[in-house]
Amino acid sequence: MVRTRYAPDRGLTSRMLVTMFLLGLVYVVFVTAFFVIAPSWGLIALVIAVVFLLAQYFFSDRLALYAMHGREVSPAEMPELHGVVDRICAMSDTPKPRVAVADTDVPNAFATGRDQRRAVVCVTTGLLRRLDPVELEGVLAHEMSHIAHRDVAVMTIASFLGVCAGLITRFGLEWGLWGGFRQRNGDQNTGLVLLAVIAVSAVAYAVSFLLTRALSRYRELSADRAAALLTGRPSALAGALTKISGEMARIPNRDLRAAEPFNAFFFAPAFTKGFSVSSLFSTHPPLERRLAQLREISGRLSRGA
Repeated sequence: MVRTRYAPDRGLTSRMLVTMFLLGLVYVVFVTAFFVIAPSWGLIALVIAVVFLLAQYFFSDRLALYAMHGREVSPAEMPELHGVVDRICAMSDTPKPRVAVADTDVPNAFATGRDQRRAVVCVTTGLLRRLDPVELEGVLAHEMSHIAHRDVAVMTIASFLGVCAGLITRFGLEWGLWGGFRQRNGDQNTGLVLLAVIAVSAVAYAVSFLLTRALSRYRELSADRAAALLTGRPSALAGALTKISGEMARIPNRDLRAAEPFNAFFFAPAFTKGFSVSSLFSTHPPLERRLAQLREISGRLSRGA
């Protein structure tokens, strides 16, 4: 791992290792169960998992930018944005990531990429319009800490099992409802095998979902902490969090729904109005907890601790 001036987080490192180990264990059980229940489905599950893993690992940055309609911008196009990124790179002693902008009014930012030299940090036009330079620096320092700590790469890899299991569950349900059961009304074995395949996929999806959500919430607190300590301005990061969370209420539901699939990688979650039970399955910790941590860091810095 490349050494940087971002504060190390052993808690994050241990959680990433545990998450990857448990997801790997679930994946082995997932594929083995498929081979036992239905060998042909097991081969399909293995091929789909490998394809998705390779695609997400090698092309996660391009896929994310394409999905968010983001485009890379040069220093000549966005000199102020590049200037903020350059300052953070100098402070943290990290390679400069590619810089991109997504044309959407949803105020947010994200970072993706499998390592520091292939990473990209993307901000939305809505974020650029709403934050002052100091607040923007805090947000970008937060996002670039994900790259430095490698947790953005771990999240990318960790999510592939859930995607595969979810797709197989959906395909199995649709095939069973619209084709399989109807064509084989008298074949109980086929129906039982299909139900078993759906059950295994659903369990794998649920386990991977819970593990990645737990890791995601912790890594956001870790990134807040690392950015606040690096910049020495936890109040600026707190101001950005408060401003962005307040502005989300003014964004049309249509735009928020389009952004919700990217919540795990966003600086702040994009929830439609009326969202409930978010604390159980959210990709981010509650705003109050993030602000409380930043207040604590601000107090420590003011005391010279």
